[in-house]
Amino acid sequence: MTVYDPTVPDPAAAAAKATAAILESTLHGTARGVVVDSPPGAGKSTLVVRAALELAAAGRPLMVVAQTNAQVDDLVLRLAEKQPDLEVGRLHSSDGDPYDKALDALEHVRKSAKAGDLSGLPVVVSTAAKWAHVKNVEPWAHAIVDEAYQMRSDALLAVAGLFERALFVGDPGQLDPFSVVGADQWAGLSYDPSASAVSTLLAHNPELPQHRLPVSWRLPASAAPLVSDAFYPYTPFRAGTGPGDRRLAFGAPSDGSAADRVLDEAAESGWGLLELPARHTPRTDPEAVHAVALVVRRLLDRGGAAISERSDAPVPLTADRIAVGTAHRDQAAAVREALAGLGVSGVTVDTANRLQGREYDVTVVLHPLSGRPDATAFHLETGRLCVLASRHRHACVVVCRAGVADLLDEHPSTEPVRLGVTVKFPDGWEANHAVLSHLAEHRVPWTP
Repeated sequence: MTVYDPTVPDPAAAAAKATAAILESTLHGTARGVVVDSPPGAGKSTLVVRAALELAAAGRPLMVVAQTNAQVDDLVLRLAEKQPDLEVGRLHSSDGDPYDKALDALEHVRKSAKAGDLSGLPVVVSTAAKWAHVKNVEPWAHAIVDEAYQMRSDALLAVAGLFERALFVGDPGQLDPFSVVGADQWAGLSYDPSASAVSTLLAHNPELPQHRLPVSWRLPASAAPLVSDAFYPYTPFRAGTGPGDRRLAFGAPSDGSAADRVLDEAAESGWGLLELPARHTPRTDPEAVHAVALVVRRLLDRGGAAISERSDAPVPLTADRIAVGTAHRDQAAAVREALAGLGVSGVTVDTANRLQGREYDVTVVLHPLSGRPDATAFHLETGRLCVLASRHRHACVVVCRAGVADLLDEHPSTEPVRLGVTVKFPDGWEANHAVLSHLAEHRVPWTP
């Protein structure tokens, strides 16, 4: 097992050491499965592409399983970029618009709704849902399961007969697999279909090799320690950059408003908390929504520029490099409307579920517990806060009403304890307290 190794001071060397061990287990090991845990921005997709290319070069037919069509198309584009002459199959559905039309321009990418049309290709990529309908084919020698923690165990069972060995790669800190029906009746059972593919796999095969990517190349030095401590206490990681390697600067000075002051705090420290007065509010709190939109508007008005290891010159902070994260879709819709009212377009506004795997220079987050009278399991879910707090390369501004810490203390966890169910740690209650404690050091109060 590869783990965080503080004796290797160079992040690049630590990441290379872990990657070499993962590839050794995948290409030359004897276990039927290899599990890789990846923290946010640790190069998970890069690892998947590299492993796919090395398996193809070794002459081992490979199927790649992703969870969404967007993830599948992204992997195909990355494979074509790295090795343009590699024959890649894109197995898609029979829907009217089943794949990214950018794939049509790739000479060596073959697309079909039938697995038989793609037989014999070195690599075939598709979603778990599509693979589940593939029958009566010769099993692939290898599979790579991307975002394996987002995959339910029943989905893994549906495709397990299609491959002989597999590499499972995913982020254990992200949101749990989504299910449209309740699964309480299966809780604690070895065949719980709502459990993640990885947790079920390891429950039945604890001897499988497990590795971890030890470096986040996305999170700055200001964010990696907090995210690691709050959400990955038993699988710590470090930032790939140092404290002075990234900076956020503004072309226009602050006008003294709370929005500008919290932006200056975030530019200086990597974090900012714009705190509104304590109050119980509707879910689409008009004042909090306006505050989020105002922060984004001022971020653009002040001509922000990002300085990082990616470029020798400052790079303008444009709308496409900014994201707003919320817990609910109606909150996201309200923020989009507020931004449009301020003349802002091009900024990504979405829920934590849809922001998973994505990366921006600056994020503005509406705290899941802001203005709430209670702390439900949905709003306390560890993965939701983890996603919202780990999308940025430079800075994260959190907008929240005061009183969340008191709310947490008034609503301790009341989730039932079930036999056979591994207690998730850290739980959302503890993770929220850890994040709020850190944000309190970067608090800017605002009374609308």
